[in-house]
Amino acid sequence: MYELLVYSVFKVQKSCDYCNIPEQYLKEEYTEDDIQTRIYKIEALHKEFAQPINVVIIVKINLKTQARAHVILFSSDLQLSYNLLIDYYSLRFQNEFDFRDAKQYWGLEDFMNIKQVPVTNAANLSLFMVNLSRLLLRHFRKLRPDAGILDLKTHFHACRYVSETLKCLPEIPDPAFNSTCF
Repeated sequence: MYELLVYSVFKVQKSCDYCNIPEQYLKEEYTEDDIQTRIYKIEALHKEFAQPINVVIIVKINLKTQARAHVILFSSDLQLSYNLLIDYYSLRFQNEFDFRDAKQYWGLEDFMNIKQVPVTNAANLSLFMVNLSRLLLRHFRKLRPDAGILDLKTHFHACRYVSETLKCLPEIPDPAFNSTCF
């Protein structure tokens, strides 16, 4: 279904005249720093869909150079307002970043489960770690402003290694060695 939607939007882009969208579809217009933004909302039909689709077109015009750019957003929910549709698409990229971090740093890509409950648990644990690491990183950056996720993981690994090593000593060392990692 996704390929069909992308294909259809590509066809819409090829056939839509962004300079002459009827004013009746204009929902919002504003100008910031010589960039005019016009937002249109259209309920459109397409020959490859059985139902109408909600289409939001954002046209940006540089008032100095008259250069134009446009973005087409769409949904099958006809009741969805143009503002919400724009917000949902904005959140889409945050979701992409969250899944990238879960795969890259927290093992979402590496687990070998095949049953539903272990898969759910592994996915939830990876996404939980993304959220927890963001919170910890916010505090960690007060001490080390340029720190990233790998720095945070290294820091906590080092704390754990020190803690385990100190447990092996015959005498408990000075409390300065036992201070918390944060």
